[in-house]
This record gives sequence, C-alpha cells and structure tokens, in this order.
Amino acid sequence: MTPSDPAHIAAENAVSLQTFREGMSRLGAAVNIITSDGPNGQLGFTATAVCSLSAEPPSLLVCMNRQSQQNAPLKANGVLCVNTLASHHEPLSGVFSGVGKLEMAERFRRAQWSTMITGSPALDDAVVSFDCRIDQVVEINTHSLLIAHVLGIKIGHEIRSLMYLNRTYHELGTAFSYPESSRPWL
Repeated sequence: MTPSDPAHIAAENAVSLQTFREGMSRLGAAVNIITSDGPNGQLGFTATAVCSLSAEPPSLLVCMNRQSQQNAPLKANGVLCVNTLASHHEPLSGVFSGVGKLEMAERFRRAQWSTMITGSPALDDAVVSFDCRIDQVVEINTHSLLIAHVLGIKIGHEIRSLMYLNRTYHELGTAFSYPESSRPWL
C-alpha cells in the first residue's frame, strides 16, 4: 500500500470528530469579527479561521460555515472587513458569535464603527482592520473559503490581542524572548 493509495488515505483519515475538535482547541488563534455591508444588508460574525494568504497582492483567507445564516448574504455583498479584536473586546466577541441572540443592529450598537473603502464596518478600536473585496469563494466540505483582496488597512493603537485557545479567551501582548545563549533552536 502506497501513501497515495485510496485505501491508505482512508485508513489515515480515520480521525474521530471529537479528537479533531480537541486537537483544534489547542491551536490558538486570533479572534476577529468579520463584517460586511452591501445590497444584502449589514452583518457580522466572530471568526478565528482567518489567515494571511499572500503579500502580493495582499490577500486573506477567511473561512465561514456554509450553514451560517450570514453565509449567502456575505458572499452576495462581495466585501468584508476583518476586525482583529483587542483583549477588552471579549464581550463583543460573544455578542457577534450569537450569545444572547441579539438582532444584528443591536450587535453593532455595542461598539463604535466607521467605514473604509468597501463600506464594511471597521471597528474603531480594533488591533487592526483589513477592508477587503471577496475575489473568490471555494466551497469545501462544511465551509466556504473566502479569498479576500485587501484594499485598505487601519492599524489601531492597541496591541494586546484577544486569542482563543483551549476553548477559552486569552490575552496576547507581552513578548517573550529567550536569551541568545539559551535559544532551543540554535
């Protein structure tokens, strides 16, 4: 059996959903609120599945559950803003993840917003906001992968980011540096 043999691949993919979720809980990630505004209305949701895709052109990858009620409107709007949250935004993260089941307009009233190029809401005190046009959508398994071209960036003053790790929030902002003589990778 070779590594590319379908039987070998099936045997390797016998990871349980519970084990996968436990493993992913240990993969720390920045907490973001993805926002959009356009012909299908203003919307926003909390996401950790966001990463840099390319520097030239500047692009991000944003993953969204295909069953989300906001999936179709976001894709139809064609624009989004990735707002990376500061540690004091933990309650706002909960609001945009659906805790309390607030109407969308009420969610947005919980913070101060402005707009940049696309008209998508940019959180005024975000660590950073990336204003983007959705260039491509790839539907794979349970998620839509949104490839977003960055049109504008607003860098905030706060650098203490809100992180999600082991199913709880953490603050990241203090750098740790090994003395050169004790760096394990040297």
